[in-house]
Amino acid sequence: MKAATRAGSTRRATAPTGLAVAVATLAVLVAACSGPILANPALSPVAPATPTPAPSLAPDPQPVAFPRDDGPHDRLTEWWYYTGHLRAADGRRFGFQAVVFRAERGAVPVTWASQLALTDEFGDRFRYGQRSEIGPQVDRSPRAADGTPTGFALAITGFDPAAPDWLAREPWIFGGSGGRDVIKAAVSPDEAVTADGGFGLALDLVAQKPPALQGGIGWIDFGPAGSSYYYSRSRMAATGMLTLDGEPLQVEGTAWFDHQWGDFISVGAGGWDWFAVNLADGTDLAISLVRAPDGTWPIAFGTLVDAAGRTTALSRDMFEVVADPARTWTSPDTGATYPAGWTIRVPGEALVIDLEPTVAAQELDTRATTGVVYWEGSQVVTATRAGIPVAGEAYVELTGYAAAVP
Repeated sequence: MKAATRAGSTRRATAPTGLAVAVATLAVLVAACSGPILANPALSPVAPATPTPAPSLAPDPQPVAFPRDDGPHDRLTEWWYYTGHLRAADGRRFGFQAVVFRAERGAVPVTWASQLALTDEFGDRFRYGQRSEIGPQVDRSPRAADGTPTGFALAITGFDPAAPDWLAREPWIFGGSGGRDVIKAAVSPDEAVTADGGFGLALDLVAQKPPALQGGIGWIDFGPAGSSYYYSRSRMAATGMLTLDGEPLQVEGTAWFDHQWGDFISVGAGGWDWFAVNLADGTDLAISLVRAPDGTWPIAFGTLVDAAGRTTALSRDMFEVVADPARTWTSPDTGATYPAGWTIRVPGEALVIDLEPTVAAQELDTRATTGVVYWEGSQVVTATRAGIPVAGEAYVELTGYAAAVP
């Protein structure tokens, strides 16, 4: 963040004044920085013309520490990512996704993107919005006297030259420290037109378990693609308000939170499949499958968190994921075909889990902000442990299936 802040400050000091010039400058920056954060194939970062020496970093991996590592990091790529399940008093159920991406690319000021999505499971509807912004002003994270983060606080207003009132938008707020988080985000009237209707979230989230360090130590080695620090708060109690088409609904439920950061740009030339399952017996399960172009999984790992919060790192030989070829969904918008049914087995836990989307159409076209088209959505869970049924909730993310979409 320090290097990005310096770059951004230099541009502000030397640029001409005036809103029109500022908007034009932002437009150029957005065009320059709109490279894929999640996309495949990988980007090649452009080195600055006059490199600025960066402070030396201790070699990876370093121990993950809280609340320091809840906050932002000076790395190429970072994200704070929520998915969850909400219930209204009238029985309606909703899935939601809320994410902020942070990217550092050479001498360009730090770049941010955010996406907000809502699945109306009873109404068979899916809506999403997206924003992007350039510069350090997004980061309002609390810091100790020495500058060390003590949490994260991010505010995304979003730059949109096609929307004259973008400066008047309410920012999307994401913040947290030590497992007590907040989301306050709603699409603006102009964004609601693109999203086929208005929606928003105002949620308080409280972790019910200690953070789960993915890979056992909170660090994943991607080989030549780099590496990533990665932890999850696998079960957070969520309470607050959901707004749908102007109707406020009191809701409660659960959320899964992932935080990743590292010196990687894109992982897996074929994309990846990510699964997050919360079972009613208190078990939480995450599985990540990174695909090669030929469909094989050069990287596959998982994490199981038991009801008491104890974490077990799962190697690829400790679980099985099978996509059902008879269950697929083809997007009418992009033509991409996605798997739409899976069976997960974890023999050591006597677990068999079947997943199927609650709503088929949960595709996000985020080429305007992160450069990719992907599918992410809530699931119907049918599970057994040792043959005994156990209820659950789940989310699945699928990237790379629409890689050829222009």
